[in-house]
Amino acid sequence: MSAEIHYGGGNNEPPDQAKPLLDDRSWRGVATEDTDSDDLTRTVGVRLQARSRKLLGMLLRPHRKLALVVLLVVIVEQVAALSGPLLIAYAIDTAVPALLSGNRAPLTFALLAYLAAGIASAATRALFTAISGRISQDLLLDLRGRVFNHSQSLSLSFHEKYTSGRIISRMTSDLDTLGELLAQGVDNLVSGLLSVVVMSVALIILDAPLGLIALVAFVPIFFLTRWFQRTSLTIYRRTRTSIAALIVQFAESMNGLRAVVAFRRESRNEKIFRIENDAYAKSNGDGLIAMAVFTPGVRLIGNLSLAIVMVFGAMRVIDGATEIGVLTAFLLYLRRIYDPLDELAMFYNSFQSASAALEKLSGLLEEEPQVAEPANPVELTDPRGLVVFEQARFSYTSDTEVLPVFDLTLPAGQTVAIVGATGAGKSTVAKLLARFYDPTHGRVMLDGIALSELSTADLRRGIVMVTQESFLFSGSVADNIALGRPEATRAEIENAAEHIGAATFIRKLPDGFDTDVRKRGGRLSAGQRQLVAFARAFLADPAVLILDEATASLDIPSEQAVQAALKQVLRGRTAVIIAHRLSTVSIADRVLVMEGGAIVEDGKPDDLIAGSGRFAGLHTAWKDSLV
Repeated sequence: MSAEIHYGGGNNEPPDQAKPLLDDRSWRGVATEDTDSDDLTRTVGVRLQARSRKLLGMLLRPHRKLALVVLLVVIVEQVAALSGPLLIAYAIDTAVPALLSGNRAPLTFALLAYLAAGIASAATRALFTAISGRISQDLLLDLRGRVFNHSQSLSLSFHEKYTSGRIISRMTSDLDTLGELLAQGVDNLVSGLLSVVVMSVALIILDAPLGLIALVAFVPIFFLTRWFQRTSLTIYRRTRTSIAALIVQFAESMNGLRAVVAFRRESRNEKIFRIENDAYAKSNGDGLIAMAVFTPGVRLIGNLSLAIVMVFGAMRVIDGATEIGVLTAFLLYLRRIYDPLDELAMFYNSFQSASAALEKLSGLLEEEPQVAEPANPVELTDPRGLVVFEQARFSYTSDTEVLPVFDLTLPAGQTVAIVGATGAGKSTVAKLLARFYDPTHGRVMLDGIALSELSTADLRRGIVMVTQESFLFSGSVADNIALGRPEATRAEIENAAEHIGAATFIRKLPDGFDTDVRKRGGRLSAGQRQLVAFARAFLADPAVLILDEATASLDIPSEQAVQAALKQVLRGRTAVIIAHRLSTVSIADRVLVMEGGAIVEDGKPDDLIAGSGRFAGLHTAWKDSLV
């Protein structure tokens, strides 16, 4: 095993304690086969959409003024672009007859106005693209930062429930989907809506009877759109779930590749991945089918409407009720009005996918840390290390208490070892002290102040935990040691390494303290990673140091070196050592033996070894195992 430093202020509940999420697969199981399941599903959908709109509103709020500028630019662009058919009608009905009479001015005006409208449309289009692109990138930057920062602030129990693969899906697939919508979809929406509205008004103004006939086509389009809305949103929710499951499976397989190879699990993983991949492909296929019905349906309605208007328009021209130029402009507008409808259809397709993605993101951002920082923290100016568990009770699940009632006082500067069988509650005590959890009853105090009343900064300065799991970030050895105290000087970093016996092997690395440890510290052995984690903890200089099986993966020489260093480093500070290897206990001032969440023995190591209690039996068994 290996060691990792953890600072107080987190939470590490087991998976079954994480807050249930109305997200990913869970939303599909909300509705049952009862008679009211459809109503329940709709209620869930309404809540998800309301949550998404709230998040979108928060993201857009800082850009309201710039959004108004974009709207104004689009209006100008649409007016310029849609003035073409009117100018053509003017040229046919007025300018050409005037030209035949020898007056060139109307035709010259029509040509210059058409040219000016084209230039204005192109210029405003470029301006719209630049401004909308800036807004969309700012939105994605803001949202990406929110997701990352919020994910870091959530409790460890949440991350045990909400796997890293699903968070990766939120940060990649879901954000990419939103990016695609913001890059192209908003343009299609704004310009498409304005085009439809302006051209609808123009149709009525040009010829009211023909305009009403043309606009009747929007009735079946409305019902077709409603069908597509409901169908596609359900499909895209399933798609977001499927891609998240696919990424989870891929991430787990790659992270556990050694176990996969060692236990020949490749074929099993391939089967699971194929199932998830097929589900994702089916969801995408269902979305394409829905789109294949919607888009041709809109075009079919549009073509039928165009044919009907051509027939009635021709009859009105023959009867003299309208002019040929007006009919030409009318048909141009009517032909153009279905192009924006296609754009709106594409936007709606992207929007439904993005809505499903936004639901996932808003669900993640709605989660709250279960171990939160107090609103009005009590200041801890100079932590001494007095630790008190006062009537502390804790349970991971509602039906099982790990610590029934736990009372313990650790004087400042005392080194205490906690031993016991697996499941006795040793690590739970350590995690409560590090405030990975809060006790369900009672309290844990540092220097007379409940941990729940301390700020995160004071808690991190006062208590540091080194666990079995070491995690080093890509970067130099010095940077990884300085994680315990970022403002530390190079001399302080090297001094910390000297204290725990890590400086010797570090200086033998290619670049010494500047050597890149690579991904997850892969350049170092497990024991070397542990030593770096120890140096990191020692540099942090906490009042209370917790070692949870922290020497488990060290070889005998390394463990002896660390124990020799610990005697110096732990002097003057409170230390809690959780250990199965009883060799680590030898440096403790006091030993606590736990069983069933309670302390059953308490005394000096030599006194307990000399007795006939549980610790004496554990010590004898450990010595026999060495032989």
